Amino acid sequence: MSVTESSESTETTEPSSEVTSKPPSRSAGWAALRPLVLRLHFYAGVLVAPFLLVAAASGLLYALSFQLERVVYADELTVPVGDGVELPLSAQVAAAREAYPDGTISAVRPSPEAGATTRVLLAGTPGIDDDKTLAVFVDPYTAEVRGALEQYGSTGALPVRTWIDELHRDLHLGAPGRLYSELAASWLWVVTGGGLLLWLSRWRARRARGEKRPAAGRRRTLGRHGTLGVTVAAGLFFLSATGLTWSTFAGENVTELRASLGQQTPDVSPTVGEAAGDAGAGHEGHPDVSGEAGEGDRPASGLWVDEVLAIARAQGLSNPVELVPPADEESAYVVRQIQRSWPEKQDAVAINPNGGEVLDVVRFDDFPLLAKLSRWGIDLHTGVLFGLVNQLALAALALSLIVLIVLGYRMWWQRGRAGAFGRPLPRGAWRRVPPALLVPLAVGVALVGWFLPVFGVTLVGFLLVDAVLGRVEGAPPRIGEGRDR
Repeated sequence: MSVTESSESTETTEPSSEVTSKPPSRSAGWAALRPLVLRLHFYAGVLVAPFLLVAAASGLLYALSFQLERVVYADELTVPVGDGVELPLSAQVAAAREAYPDGTISAVRPSPEAGATTRVLLAGTPGIDDDKTLAVFVDPYTAEVRGALEQYGSTGALPVRTWIDELHRDLHLGAPGRLYSELAASWLWVVTGGGLLLWLSRWRARRARGEKRPAAGRRRTLGRHGTLGVTVAAGLFFLSATGLTWSTFAGENVTELRASLGQQTPDVSPTVGEAAGDAGAGHEGHPDVSGEAGEGDRPASGLWVDEVLAIARAQGLSNPVELVPPADEESAYVVRQIQRSWPEKQDAVAINPNGGEVLDVVRFDDFPLLAKLSRWGIDLHTGVLFGLVNQLALAALALSLIVLIVLGYRMWWQRGRAGAFGRPLPRGAWRRVPPALLVPLAVGVALVGWFLPVFGVTLVGFLLVDAVLGRVEGAPPRIGEGRDR
């Protein structure tokens, strides 16, 4: 229900085409709102659908990118199990540093399962963007370096998936390009909700008339569009809501709202504090994560990755995990679980590198409700929560949205005369809405427009376009007034 929709027959909701200076009579309830919803759905469908089409097509590619990534990078991701005995993690890190001495170790991801490689992540490597790391893949059984690839994000996306992800997120245009995806997410729930209401009213009308099958032509297209839209409406609402949570402007408002409610995502404190001074003076008590290759960057004193991993295991942090070395002399090791498939593993611990004591622990079970919902929603949106089933469901949802858009534009064409694109819908709908309904509706829309700025700005743009079209067609200058078609 994502793009254009028009009524089966306008005679039940729109007045005759006679020009009149008398204001249209007030209606009540849905009879008053339906023409307004119809016009908004039409405009949003015609003007926003191209952005939704790009988002759906790129989202479809992303849903399929996980399997593609495993095939393209099979040599880096998998190794023969051999005797099944893994070398110490420090030996694997040392092999990675010997092969790639530049940059600093930003994290280490031990092999999560039999036959999977260990990843040593290097930041500040020449030729690698600041928002990415160089992932060095090491055979955990032989310490053979299998290769190195750019990695982006906490999900460990490699170049193919990263390229598709950036296409979906910002069209490879950076921060300005993110407006496209926020525009799509901001309007998807509006056109879906409007289409759902229109379908329900049409279904009731058809039921009252005793119709069993859709009519031919545009009405048949309308029936297919509506039926498919209702079928996937819940999924489209979900994509819109979760997409907005990490958008630029609406996402910032969501973050502020969660903060005001005390629902932020908790994290361990990585600060050692006074414990660092007790363990030893100077930098010698902390891991050396400089660009110089050494014995796995092993410090002169203090803990290294083998000991840290053992302590984390004792705290119940099972695979997959990520070890983040101390950033400075006042920082601790941070070990996090990074499994985002069901069941989630998101526990984290901070460990003093100079004594091994656990400084802080955060359990996913203790996350606030909104933090858990946000984590589950994002992982479901990105296709990792339920693995292949999740990805296939996203692919089906993206295909459905593409079909809805095509059917919507087909209806627009069929609504026209002599092959021309469709006639504009009648104006003046808002004037028939009773003030008791119109005023709270306007206030509600204004509040939503403030919370979702891209939606608010583009809605004002639609109204201005409507006003300009009204002037061109000879309507009075006030928005929404004029003759009805």
